[in-house]
Amino acid sequence: MTENVRVRFAPSPTGPLHMGGVRTALFNYLFAKKYNGTFVLRIEDTDQTRYVANAEQYIIDSLEWCNIPFDEGPGKNEKFGPYRQSERKDLYKKYADELIEKGWAYYAFDTAEELDAHRKDHEEKGKTFIYNWHNRQKLNNSLALSADEVATKINAGEKYVIRFKTPQDETLILQDEIRGTIKVETNTLDDKVLFKSDGMPTYHLANIVDDHLMEISHVIRGEEWLPSLPLHELLYRSFDWKAPKFAHLPLILKPVGKGKLSKRDGDKLGFPVFPLEYTNEETGDVSRGYKEDGYFADAFINMLAFLGWNPGTEQEIFSLEELVAAFDLSRVSKSGAKFSPDKTKWFNQQYLQQKSSEELTTLFLPILEEKGIEADKERVEKIVSLIKERATFVADFWELSNFFFVNPSEYDEKAAKKQWKPETGALMQELIGVISTIEDFSIENAQTEIKGWITSKEIGFGKVMQPLRLSLVGKLAGPDLFDIMTMIGKETTITRIQNAINVLS
Repeated sequence: MTENVRVRFAPSPTGPLHMGGVRTALFNYLFAKKYNGTFVLRIEDTDQTRYVANAEQYIIDSLEWCNIPFDEGPGKNEKFGPYRQSERKDLYKKYADELIEKGWAYYAFDTAEELDAHRKDHEEKGKTFIYNWHNRQKLNNSLALSADEVATKINAGEKYVIRFKTPQDETLILQDEIRGTIKVETNTLDDKVLFKSDGMPTYHLANIVDDHLMEISHVIRGEEWLPSLPLHELLYRSFDWKAPKFAHLPLILKPVGKGKLSKRDGDKLGFPVFPLEYTNEETGDVSRGYKEDGYFADAFINMLAFLGWNPGTEQEIFSLEELVAAFDLSRVSKSGAKFSPDKTKWFNQQYLQQKSSEELTTLFLPILEEKGIEADKERVEKIVSLIKERATFVADFWELSNFFFVNPSEYDEKAAKKQWKPETGALMQELIGVISTIEDFSIENAQTEIKGWITSKEIGFGKVMQPLRLSLVGKLAGPDLFDIMTMIGKETTITRIQNAINVLS
């Protein structure tokens, strides 16, 4: 690609960043990095009624945690700043006025009551009211009024909006990098408001002006903006500007496959839909985040990349660098991508297995400290190496390893009923005698002595090993028994067997 690639992620600071938004940011980031381009963050805060004070920082923190930070944006390399639309509002009116001068836009003085009356009148006739070519000459706007009437209204301070004058009887041929050629009849479009009566631009005008001024080469955004594509292409034409290339990403669907994934789905099915935990400052409500739920950022990103894109190979585990190299808009799907909570856990498990025991130990130690357990790092690292293959999250480590640190206080009832027979107590007491004679309590020695004793008694290994596991762990789970015994030590091993005899016999 010879052109200078500049893409932007332009969220509205109206609350926490949904994972669909993170996926949009990710695809923009991957595209930019693949072509040595620039990833821009722009905050689209023109809707001040829905503005949330801490949302912008949340967006920035989320991108940082995901390891897809912006190259250019608020407070960073402000080459085309400012990057908050609310701080750019003075420049939009000029462009709205330019469209009026060119005949591409007009003043509309219709009140909310007047428009409501038109809608009700149309509904009564079984029609839908659309403000466009077929009725704009009859409505309260500068197309229907004389120049003097318009000037009088403006000078009197009468409120107005500026609407785009959509051309009539034209077939637009639009190109989308993912969806191909799209045809739209302009007669089906309404004359969108570009500039509101409160002096702020709408999304449509601000978006186009900012993309042009920031020299955006590709607009990669969600499918929900596809209906806006005809207007945006027309706006570029009306300004005589070169339009960027557009790509509209598929929706992320509910796990059941129908409808867009929402926070409600996460609350209902028990998974987060936001990258970081979010606290609503007004209500105090806390929304779960992938970070706080124990997911690794790289696993989260890997999972998101596969929602609507595939590399065309069997490979599923990709580092960020590999994603950059493999990413191509031509391999992004047109249809919605069904989110799978189980597949997301699978990704985290794969990443956990790839991490070293030393790295995982660093993450596990604070959990042990919270439980009041002082443990030697080297010993914990050995324990982690024994249990990590059965874990999905670092938080699982305690459940998988607590018997290394504390004696069982109870025994699995079902296992005890099945494995602890009337003769088991005497057998376990005899085993204590065998263990007490082992001087070098290493894995090899313990294994040789105990297995030799079982063989000499001519009984099945299960009659000893299963009750022994129950004694040491409290249930029939955990890594190799001899690993457990040598890790907890000879004295603790004997104490636990004796406790089980006392309780279960």
